[in-house]
Amino acid sequence: MLFGGYQHNIDKKGRVFIPAKLREELGDSFMICRGIYGKRCLCVYSNDEWDKLVEKIGTLPSTKSSAVKRFLYDGAFNVEFDTQGRILIPAVLREYAELEGEAHIIGMDTNLEIWNTNLWAEENSKYTPESVAAIMEELNF
Repeated sequence: MLFGGYQHNIDKKGRVFIPAKLREELGDSFMICRGIYGKRCLCVYSNDEWDKLVEKIGTLPSTKSSAVKRFLYDGAFNVEFDTQGRILIPAVLREYAELEGEAHIIGMDTNLEIWNTNLWAEENSKYTPESVAAIMEELNF
């Protein structure tokens, strides 16, 4: 399970450090792509989780699956860690997510999200203890 929030710098070459406990979950090779949840962030999936996502997309009607595939696959890349635990975020993805200088990395259970720090602060400000409690009530938790 991937969890936690981390701030890391993005170097001039577009590399960002991924913490060791997250690297272990992702494996040696994994996928990075545009976020698919209507947010301008990036998503990182282990190969197993990527395969599950691809399979689910395939269950959509063909016109819908084609639209999702075009959006997702056009900006999807297989990446690996370098010897220092960094990944190179392709320029097209850095531009899409407005990543420059710093990134906020969030473990989201089955995948990671990589956010522009300012966009993350804006997004995160929407979540209050009360709004999360209201969602949790739906679970009877």
